[in-house]
Amino acid sequence: MYYPYGGFYFDSTYILIIIGVIITMIASSKMNSTFRRYQRVRCHCGLTGSQAAERILRQAGIFDVTVERVGGDLTDHYDPKNKVLRLSDSTYGSDSIAAIGVAAHECGHAIQHQQSYVPLTIRGALVPVVNLGSGLSWVFIIGGIFLGMNQTLINVGIILFSLAVVFQLVTLPVEFNASSRALKILGNTGIMYGEEVDQTRKVLSAAALTYVASAAAAILSLLRLILLFGGRDRD
Repeated sequence: MYYPYGGFYFDSTYILIIIGVIITMIASSKMNSTFRRYQRVRCHCGLTGSQAAERILRQAGIFDVTVERVGGDLTDHYDPKNKVLRLSDSTYGSDSIAAIGVAAHECGHAIQHQQSYVPLTIRGALVPVVNLGSGLSWVFIIGGIFLGMNQTLINVGIILFSLAVVFQLVTLPVEFNASSRALKILGNTGIMYGEEVDQTRKVLSAAALTYVASAAAAILSLLRLILLFGGRDRD
């Protein structure tokens, strides 16, 4: 696993981290370029992202979710705890294809919540566990290393880290389903027509790619930990 190079030792498992970083950068670049492209294309309906969100929520029979503006770029998200749909500066007041597509996607999450969509429920239940586990995982791993490669502590750390990977994997069907709902809603309600729906699909597909990349990077990081520490009891 470690190879001498110029008096130092090279950890070959860093290749997995590098691959994860490259995948994430490519996905992020694709998302940003696609969003910027369709941010310049106005939707025929003339609605802004916030107005489209309000219409979609009402048509879905959802009256207890508020739409708010949040600072930042592409910081759009649905808060199920407070039932708030937050749209970023680049989405809230824009009437572009990209903005309305993102707003509809977040509405898809609100509809998932209303209908108790199982993967969303599971992801919500994992949030506090993952938040705690992510912070403690490296405490156990580093503690195990300093305590003479204590395999029990290291294994606990790896298990805690794996919860973050599970969270990333559960996130995938949640995001894909929200995008699928958004595209159907936009087409069926007349907010968008054929070509516009296709353009929105490109935006949401690029966004979905970032979640796939995050999951892949998390899996590669977990694999690296397993390769480094997972089998030391058998050495």
